[in-house]
Amino acid sequence: MSTKAKAPPAETVDNTVIETVEAGSGNVFADLGLPDPDGRQLRVQLALRLNDLLKDEGLTQAAAAKRLGISQPHVSELKHYKLSRFSSERLLHYITLLNRDVEIFIRPRAGTDSSGAGAVMVWAAA
Repeated sequence: MSTKAKAPPAETVDNTVIETVEAGSGNVFADLGLPDPDGRQLRVQLALRLNDLLKDEGLTQAAAAKRLGISQPHVSELKHYKLSRFSSERLLHYITLLNRDVEIFIRPRAGTDSSGAGAVMVWAAA
């Protein structure tokens, strides 16, 4: 039995299929109604950077596990973005173990709209 949701039927006009597309919010976890969407998005952004660093250093999963002080199966989970066991703080710590500094900037929001939550972005310097 499939648990996959089916898309609503598309409308047709003169045998032409008309589909509507809804714009996302910029956070897929919020769009899916998952709990803690901002935290989930932050962990994915950090894991992306961490996986890039591990790849750039050419570390095997076993070598990465030794360097990060975790088991190889946990490195596999990290590599495959199964992040339920990893907090943002833990991912930040792993980044520092790869000889990287982490800086957090808090600044006024760009633009004039002061309503709603601010943005959290993760980026890596070259």
